Amino acid sequence: MSDGILYEVDDPVATIRLNRPEKLNALNYPMLRALRAAVDDAAADPRVVGIVITGEGRGFCAGLDASVLAKTSAAGSAGKPAEAAGELPGLVSYLLRIPKPVIAAVNGPAAGGGFVLAALCDVRFASTNASFTTVFSKRGLVSEHGTSWILPRLVGAGRALELLWSSRKVGAEEALRVGLVEFVTPPEQLVARAREFVRELAANVSPASLRETKRLVYDHLGIGFEPALRDADSAQWRQLDHPDALEGASSYLEKRPPKFARVSTRPSEGEAQ
Repeated sequence: MSDGILYEVDDPVATIRLNRPEKLNALNYPMLRALRAAVDDAAADPRVVGIVITGEGRGFCAGLDASVLAKTSAAGSAGKPAEAAGELPGLVSYLLRIPKPVIAAVNGPAAGGGFVLAALCDVRFASTNASFTTVFSKRGLVSEHGTSWILPRLVGAGRALELLWSSRKVGAEEALRVGLVEFVTPPEQLVARAREFVRELAANVSPASLRETKRLVYDHLGIGFEPALRDADSAQWRQLDHPDALEGASSYLEKRPPKFARVSTRPSEGEAQ
């Protein structure tokens, strides 16, 4: 895959590498389109249980390329693109609807749009070389692309406001302490650890259960307890009719590893194939 993206599948992991290391993997429009295409390909590939996103070189992602940022700023609100039917606004908001785990392996600075990309992945591994900064307030902008929604849910409202207001740089250990990332690893182990996380899921967990659990968690962040409980109850009973429920029980009783079917779903296609 070109346009600043490297893509490979090593069953059960798809690895997507942002590949503009000379620009700290800053995002331009062809790169954003290639990233979306790679994620959709991974979602549709039955070999893939989970997706790892990382950066080439010393940076994870420096956000929007300077030329893109200048063009966007000059155009103002008149440059707002038309929103496609059924699409969410924001750079990478579609990641929340991908029916497979999306893991960020943050190898270096994640700033602006790179911060957004890491935050909207499902689980974050950070190298000890990683750092995070929201940047927006220093550019005269607001908390963009879903960060005002996801960041308080990761670190709490007060810490989210502090990070969004100050745009200060946060190192890997502080990111772990405040809940912005889930794991910190040595640089040389980062991608391997993220891939191993996916492999452990693939060996032990139903991909259909992963998909439905991800939906439940994100959907329930925005609703009250009673509708969330009713939705979870309906999902629970539906899942009992799925072949994985029988396989999970049988493998437990027979003391053997489970053999769950893989999931192949493009977000636009609805149910798994």
